[in-house]
Amino acid sequence: MASSGHPQARDGRHRERHQEPPPLHDALAGGIAVAIGGANVVMQLARLPVGRGVAESRVQSGRLDEHPLKRTRTTFTYLAVAAGGTDEERLALRREVDRAHRHVRSTPADDVHYDAFDPEAQLWVAACLYRGVALGYELLYGNPDGRTADSLYHECARFATTLQVPPSLWPPDRCAFEAYWERGVGAIEIDEITSEYLRRFARLGFLPLPLRLTLGPLQQFLTTGFLPEPFRRELGLPWGGGRQFAFELTTTAGAIVLRHLPSPVRRFPFNYLLSDFRRRRAEGRPVV
Repeated sequence: MASSGHPQARDGRHRERHQEPPPLHDALAGGIAVAIGGANVVMQLARLPVGRGVAESRVQSGRLDEHPLKRTRTTFTYLAVAAGGTDEERLALRREVDRAHRHVRSTPADDVHYDAFDPEAQLWVAACLYRGVALGYELLYGNPDGRTADSLYHECARFATTLQVPPSLWPPDRCAFEAYWERGVGAIEIDEITSEYLRRFARLGFLPLPLRLTLGPLQQFLTTGFLPEPFRRELGLPWGGGRQFAFELTTTAGAIVLRHLPSPVRRFPFNYLLSDFRRRRAEGRPVV
């Protein structure tokens, strides 16, 4: 695994634990997802076609910088349905996402080619999502044993196959995934357009000024801390020992609090969004 800023063992959480794990949707703790989410977006967009496709998206209704709440709800709904929905629900969600993605593609005048239906690009996005879920699980429950880690990995294939990625493209096991990941990290590229977009995103520059001043510094701190070093370096984000120490204290304390919350509270908003998805479908309302 590429080096990252996530905290190391301090209270025994990272010892091997041979116990029945929570299911994938239980590993999606809302607080962890929000904390890791910023870094995960940066990782996804660090592949140039993905980054430019998002930064230059012509689908205004789906732009994070234009509609942050709607975009966040859509992304978290995707995770909730991919993790906890039925096969039929995942297929329905895929149709809705496809409808939006149909318009996310470059034109002949663009200097970078991108297409939201590109399975290779979608595979990279899904790989980043798996990395985020695996890290969230580790923060909450400690290092999983081999069987648990394999189960979590194979469940996370849904993040890819709910999009346009055929099952054959998802690396067959964790060893193959690590080789894929290392190649992917070696190919990251953030150009000036994507960098400007991501830096604004990292400091919540698209939010109203009071929220930006209040939440922006914490969001940038967490985003930078959760990023593996190659991504920090590519985006030009400074980091050091003092910040790493503060980051470890913050994330360790947060994980302890989350781990002791009742499961329905810990899983919010994913449990709510899965129910909301089902309610919207039953009422014939848009889900994306």
